[in-house]
Amino acid sequence: MKNFARIVAPAAALAAISLIAAQPAQAQSAATAFFVTSNGIGNGGNLGGLAGADNQCQTLAQAAGAGAKASGEVKTWRAYLSTQAADGAPAVNARDRIGKGPWQNAKGVVIATSIDDLFSDANKISKESGLTEKGTVVNGVGDTPNQHDMLTGSGMDGKAFGGNLNLTCNNWTSGNFGAAMVGHVDRKGNADTVFQHNWSASHMSRGCSQPDLVATGGAGLFYCFATN
Repeated sequence: MKNFARIVAPAAALAAISLIAAQPAQAQSAATAFFVTSNGIGNGGNLGGLAGADNQCQTLAQAAGAGAKASGEVKTWRAYLSTQAADGAPAVNARDRIGKGPWQNAKGVVIATSIDDLFSDANKISKESGLTEKGTVVNGVGDTPNQHDMLTGSGMDGKAFGGNLNLTCNNWTSGNFGAAMVGHVDRKGNADTVFQHNWSASHMSRGCSQPDLVATGGAGLFYCFATN
């Protein structure tokens, strides 16, 4: 009995330590307010419109334990995507859809404290901090395959382009027509320019099909932000 007690006591202590160690990870998941989608919808630039993209954000967040705050309040997740004016509907700016911040990633790193901070040089989006909802790093320049292109349809200021430019794959409903403006989550490119280092607007995709997105260094991934 004495030997049994000696074995059980350390085992119980280790179990308690493991439980304590797991709590910060749960807290970070509840506090996560920004991530890059770990996988795209798979139909190129056809995301099912803004509603389909938002649903992808919400679904991935829920699966990763980031669908609600520690208080139990359900979070609203939105895709960082702009749409252009069409068919009588006004343009939608990505920056107006994502709340006011602050936003932190799955590892607890605050990538921006506010909208102004997000669109300043001080934001912390990078390969190391632009993580997926699972806390994993997205392949960037130098990795195979490079998947650093994030669909945004937005300028460097987070706003939509003029309606005469189809840089949103027909407002995220087409895998065939137009192109997509993309940003680089790793802030790197083939040239040392302000665009190649920008997370929101680096270049246009070759087209809107899944192969076209892959050809320019993407996979149909995009940014997700919690609005509350």
